[in-house]
Amino acid sequence: MNDLLFELPLPEDFNMNACLEYMNRSPLECLFRTDEAGITRMFRLEEEPVLIRLTVSEGHRLSVSLLHGTVPGTDSLEGLARYIVEWLDLDRDLAPFYKLAEADSLLRPLVSLHYGLRIVGIPDLFEALCWAILGQQVNLAFAYTLKQRLTAEYGESLEREGQTYYQFPRPEVFAEVQAEELCRLQLTRSKACTVLEVAALIAGGELSREDLLALPSPAAAEQRLLEIRGVGPWTSQYVRMRCLRDASSFPVGDVGLQNVVKFLTGLDRKPTPAELLELARPWQGWEAYATFYLWRALY
Repeated sequence: MNDLLFELPLPEDFNMNACLEYMNRSPLECLFRTDEAGITRMFRLEEEPVLIRLTVSEGHRLSVSLLHGTVPGTDSLEGLARYIVEWLDLDRDLAPFYKLAEADSLLRPLVSLHYGLRIVGIPDLFEALCWAILGQQVNLAFAYTLKQRLTAEYGESLEREGQTYYQFPRPEVFAEVQAEELCRLQLTRSKACTVLEVAALIAGGELSREDLLALPSPAAAEQRLLEIRGVGPWTSQYVRMRCLRDASSFPVGDVGLQNVVKFLTGLDRKPTPAELLELARPWQGWEAYATFYLWRALY
């Protein structure tokens, strides 16, 4: 089966290859598979697992095809389209960012190398928060390992042509899970407790992406996230960037960002948060995109 469900218009400057290179940065990624032509990912639509394939078709459009499952109804297809647009940040005009990058000695070579790259987001709030929590104070490879273990243990999966595809666990499945169970996956007790608290808040309707986006400002959304035990400034800034699509988010506490700025500027030490904020003055409103492109210099 390979039924075309719909197509989405793509911005002229969208580059699928640049996005695939970013998405390929770890062989431990478990929530989607990529190849030279596109992306395959499992979704749950109308309470059924489906396997979706994204490719760029002639005319520079994004083709969304069904590889496995039942063709969903109109509302579900509209929801899937919204998810994909937000996942690949397809409705953002990057012209202002590229204009400022052209005048910036730090960003200019990175934009030239990765032109067309969009911030690959995490539209699901629970997944975004968990990914940020798992990534706290560990290297990227171990963060991916933890996500893989959590997903395999509590998520859903489907098999197709010898491959297993996973969907990140829904918060409801953690209702009866104890912290000790997550610790056996090598989460620290602190991370296990935070994941369970976030799951309870979202499952209980006390926290949602829609509510965060409805707050007066990204700063107000961040403040709400900071009220959660175990969620600090780095985690909240990361969620603002990857889930809430706030292009002004700037995770100055990110070690990777500090290391790449140190390397590219020739500093003999990591820059301080104050120095990063000063550096980012010309990037106002586009700090998240500047960060995303700077991260590309790490791998």
